[in-house]
Amino acid sequence: MQIEVRELTKAYDKKRGLFPTSFEVKKGELIAIVGHNGAGKSTLLKILANCILPDSGTVLIDGINLKDRMSLVRKIGFVPETPNLFDLFSVEYNLKLFARLFKIPFSRIEQMLNEFDLLSFRKNKIQILSKGLKQRVSIARSLLPNPPILLFDEPTSGLDFEMTKGIYQLLNNFHSQEKTIIFTSHRPEEIREFATRILILHQGRLVFNDSTEQYFRSETHQKLYKELYTQ
Repeated sequence: MQIEVRELTKAYDKKRGLFPTSFEVKKGELIAIVGHNGAGKSTLLKILANCILPDSGTVLIDGINLKDRMSLVRKIGFVPETPNLFDLFSVEYNLKLFARLFKIPFSRIEQMLNEFDLLSFRKNKIQILSKGLKQRVSIARSLLPNPPILLFDEPTSGLDFEMTKGIYQLLNNFHSQEKTIIFTSHRPEEIREFATRILILHQGRLVFNDSTEQYFRSETHQKLYKELYTQ
């Protein structure tokens, strides 16, 4: 297994957080994490991305414990729902800071600027960019080390139709490269289109772990549908 999650917990209080959660992920899977707001979706991704520490439990990536951050830093790319970029710096400088931190050659920056159609925006400050452009910069930055695992937190939230289509194309491209993708989403059409498997979190607990086809046929889907997709 590429990812092994064992009894992972992160409690903010008695009702909020992530409670003992276990699952495995094979290389090349495209998994959607679904649940109410506050169900623990973002918390799970942030733990996998090493942005926050769990209270207990273990995560192994290719057999390496998540606590060994330096060994895993090039294996996982994380794109948060709100891009955590430096607003007063240019697109190019944001990428350079990340490249220097992880000793990535600047030639990779040129490749990312070209691949994400950002060449004409390279000198623009982040603060003047649209949300869609900021999202593209955020994805480009996460891909600088060419990680085999990509984590997306609500990748199309707040984007218009054309920008959403662009994100969908990226997801398809990454999946065709056999990258492992885990993403959170509230959109049923997004889940049905892309996910090969669905994990449902409810009040911080994993209540469903099966194929997309089984999910849309399941009693879980019938019970949670209105609440999940009408928020």
